[in-house]
Amino acid sequence: MTLDVAQLCAQLIRFDTTNRGGGDSAGEREAAEHVATILQDNGVPPTLLEPAPRRTNVLARIHGTDPSLPAVLVQSHLDVVPADPAEWSFDPFGGEIRDGFVHGRGAVDMKDMAAMTLAVINRWHLEGRRPRRDIVLAFVADEEDQGVYGAHWLVDHHATHFAGVEAAISESGAFSYDVDGVRLYPIGTAERGTSHMKLTAVGRAGHGSRKNTRNAVTALVTSLARIAAHDHPIRLTPTVEAFLVGAGKALGVEVDLDDVDGTIARLGPAAKLVENTVRCSTTPTMLQAGYKVNVIPGTATAHLDVRTLPGTVDELEATIDSLLCEGVTREFLEHQPPVEAPVDTMWFAAMTEALRDEDPAAVVVPYCLGGGTDAKAFSQLGIHCYGYSPLRLPAGYDYRSMAHGVDERVPVAGLEFGVRVLDRFLSS
Repeated sequence: MTLDVAQLCAQLIRFDTTNRGGGDSAGEREAAEHVATILQDNGVPPTLLEPAPRRTNVLARIHGTDPSLPAVLVQSHLDVVPADPAEWSFDPFGGEIRDGFVHGRGAVDMKDMAAMTLAVINRWHLEGRRPRRDIVLAFVADEEDQGVYGAHWLVDHHATHFAGVEAAISESGAFSYDVDGVRLYPIGTAERGTSHMKLTAVGRAGHGSRKNTRNAVTALVTSLARIAAHDHPIRLTPTVEAFLVGAGKALGVEVDLDDVDGTIARLGPAAKLVENTVRCSTTPTMLQAGYKVNVIPGTATAHLDVRTLPGTVDELEATIDSLLCEGVTREFLEHQPPVEAPVDTMWFAAMTEALRDEDPAAVVVPYCLGGGTDAKAFSQLGIHCYGYSPLRLPAGYDYRSMAHGVDERVPVAGLEFGVRVLDRFLSS
């Protein structure tokens, strides 16, 4: 039976796989079992692995016709971030298909990719086709937190499943981005590192009415003010430089790599794809101190969302240390380094060709993700990880606001386009 990609996406959305973080999750089990059934029905034996109850991962391998070729990993996460139904104009887990869109939490992050992958496998099964190379499949848990029940756990405990894999594709890339009639397709070849930090200020507790030169709150907020005001230097990675040159040429924009900010300003709407990835960032997000207005607390804490570019981690840590007041220390809550895959590979060339075969006007450029994905886990195995979840999107559709946003939805035509592109790439 032919499986419709929009229906596949809608079915996956109807499984509430909300991940609230810290191990608090609805769990991925039912969605994983659904995926496993589809794989089994299409001649692909699945393996289900649970590091904790209901935190289910699905692994499989499709053997290619030429075992001498390196394998490619196709990985999707099955969990989603929370959605408050009161904020939405439709049921976040209804999986409704109407007006040319599939509606619901996970529509673009990233049950769309899971659905497109399953649709390609169904095609191969019905047509009696096999890919040339091994295709390794991973539908994982816990990406929306720290991956300790998903990709990182798999890498640590089941690395043999990924033997022979040279490249991987997953979310956040190969979507069309319209700029004055030019369709850019940014393929993710790098992503900033995630180094969440906790700052702790230790001072002298005392009465709020008395002079106190060791006020922990004062030391903390002074440190935060310095960090927030710090102007991080521009650090051009190969990916970002290639994006600026390629996008600038396509858009007819002057590119001056000695004036990166000026170049970005000239890119117009395309600036949003690069503006957050030419510098590291250190953003204060959480504060906690005290229990009573007339008591100076002995300690105060804050959290920083720190994002690092390839090659900058040591430099950024030293910068933060130089901005901390006496009595303020830092520790990592999460420390996942940045990753970068090469652009001049057969993988990037094949991904580009598959996009252009379906959209001859496609302008394909590499880009760096401002956030992070499970690429940080799979890169530890020496796998080149690319953001490649192809979608051709209608003008006016704000793709970048959909992930983690309200009223998330994905165009049906975009999903159908993605199936064709993935089929071409994975068959190459």
